[in-house]
Amino acid sequence: MNDLKPILLVEDDPRDAELTLRALANCNLANRVTLVSDGVEAMEYLQYEGSYKTRKKENPAVMLLDIKMPRMDGIEVLRAARSDKNLKTLPIVMLTSSREDPDLIECYALGVNAYVVKPLDFKEFMDSVKNIGIFWALINEIPPESDK
Repeated sequence: MNDLKPILLVEDDPRDAELTLRALANCNLANRVTLVSDGVEAMEYLQYEGSYKTRKKENPAVMLLDIKMPRMDGIEVLRAARSDKNLKTLPIVMLTSSREDPDLIECYALGVNAYVVKPLDFKEFMDSVKNIGIFWALINEIPPESDK
């Protein structure tokens, strides 16, 4: 059984989700990837609610988070995660098409770990996601989780 922490991918665009999943698969990470399609579902996953209430009690190794999504956008998810004592240290990478300075500034003010603009070029996109996956799932050390 895989004891590595999962990667949580929060992406509402099916094409971007598929490309990201392919890129992560191409770097041969053993981490499983959980895909959710909006911020509400991401928070349900992180807080063990709804269809995720019986999932294993662990935070992801990293959350890859899009900004522009229906129901609850990525900035709202980031704000909610950083105000939750159990999610405060969760590594969060904004993986977004937003090049807007206000989004970038707000994300860092809220405590995002990294902000990556999705490259338009296919190869650059694949390389970016591969590098993100390798760093956050294999290289980066995160603090141990507190008791839930």
